Amino acid sequence: MNTTTRCAYNYRVVRQFAIMTVVWGIVGMGLGVFIAAQLAWPELNFNLPWTSFGRLRPLHTNAVIFAFGGCALFATSYYAVQRTSQTTLFAPKLAAFTFWGWQAVIVLAVITLPMGYTSSKEYAELEWPIDILLGIVWITYAVVFFGTVAKRKTKHIYVGNWFFGAFILVTAMLHIVNSAAMPVSLFKSYSAYAGATDAMIQWWYGHNAVGFFLTTGFLGMMYYFVPKQAERPIYSYRLSIVHFWALITLYIWAGPHHLHYTALPDWAQSLGMVMSVILLAPSWGGMINGMMSLSGAWHKLRTDPILRFLVVSLAFYGMSTFEGPMMAIKTVNALSHYTDWTIGHVHAGALGWVAMISIGSLYHLIPKVFGREQMHSIALINTHFWLATIGTVLYIASMWVNGITQGLMWRAVNEDGTLTYSFVESLEASHVGFVVRVIGGAIFFAGMLLMAWNVWLTVRSAKSTEMEAAAQFSVEGAH
Repeated sequence: MNTTTRCAYNYRVVRQFAIMTVVWGIVGMGLGVFIAAQLAWPELNFNLPWTSFGRLRPLHTNAVIFAFGGCALFATSYYAVQRTSQTTLFAPKLAAFTFWGWQAVIVLAVITLPMGYTSSKEYAELEWPIDILLGIVWITYAVVFFGTVAKRKTKHIYVGNWFFGAFILVTAMLHIVNSAAMPVSLFKSYSAYAGATDAMIQWWYGHNAVGFFLTTGFLGMMYYFVPKQAERPIYSYRLSIVHFWALITLYIWAGPHHLHYTALPDWAQSLGMVMSVILLAPSWGGMINGMMSLSGAWHKLRTDPILRFLVVSLAFYGMSTFEGPMMAIKTVNALSHYTDWTIGHVHAGALGWVAMISIGSLYHLIPKVFGREQMHSIALINTHFWLATIGTVLYIASMWVNGITQGLMWRAVNEDGTLTYSFVESLEASHVGFVVRVIGGAIFFAGMLLMAWNVWLTVRSAKSTEMEAAAQFSVEGAH
């Protein structure tokens, strides 16, 4: 069965992206633990410009979002679109180019960001030559994906492909518009926009990088891998369609909530807030749809750690998409803005939702594309699950406590109107939380190392089996 499947579909590029997802996950998350340690113990900056927090933090976000998350999305979308369309990938050479091109973008980020070459735009720090390469790779990705959908052998387009397709198209639009710039040298450019307009476009991009790259794309993953691993149909196909159209209609408007109490016009801030609150409905619709797909299969959670990864990721998605709209409300935002509460919220989504759904999907996918029945060790997957869950909870809880502490200390005033606490005092109060965050991040990172070891053993055993089969074929041929 495995041999037939591997002949029918182009799994080479899926295998490549799957392996690099694990590699970049270790790089990005290891870097995250290191810079978290720098905030707890500033001596770890080493008084060097290229190892300072300010240089390494954008490298961490790019490595986790675009290297780890991006490779996971490429791998799973290429895998799912072939299987749901019952056809091989369109233009295999272009698919190969997307792999090598994407790795080139990441390597260039690894080189330029520590050197201080940056556009200074959140999640869009790469300078203009790299932006152009990224745009070319992404448009090629769209050609391959939609070309595959167009040549499908099924009349129906599965809902997961709607989510993947929307994420690909909107990410292209966001990147091209926000990255418009005037180059002044090979590694320096100035934004095409100015002032509050630049801020508005940046956070239209920034929030929708979260909304489409880190949500819609991974919902495509959820709609394929949760039913497959649970061996149950999606709970409600009608709800999935309503979820899709409501999500993509509303999400695009939510960006201004990042700019509360700034120079952005008040009406724009309020619009962002209202759209963010309404966004709770489709977000929870998707979460409930995924969860309810386990109807009749809940008992599998006792013995299937892969399904556990997928279901717990949905729980974190539900929690994050409740917390986000709440933090968008102006009165709540007055307390949370600029504090570690925001960092906790981001990582509830990044570690709890994005990383866990990616890890679960890869554990499902890797054995299939390497011709194995299952991963080398289910016990290692189980250990990884607990490390990931405990690490995430420690991380976000420490940041919630820190964030609320910081917000309350910054707002406290004496009777004469002077501030009760200095900024340094709020920093000192945050130190314990910084240390707990390092511990939580290190535990999560340890799980990623276990995953890499498990993947290595799985791939190695697959290769040895192939060699044995080839040798057996040669002996039989000689006879």
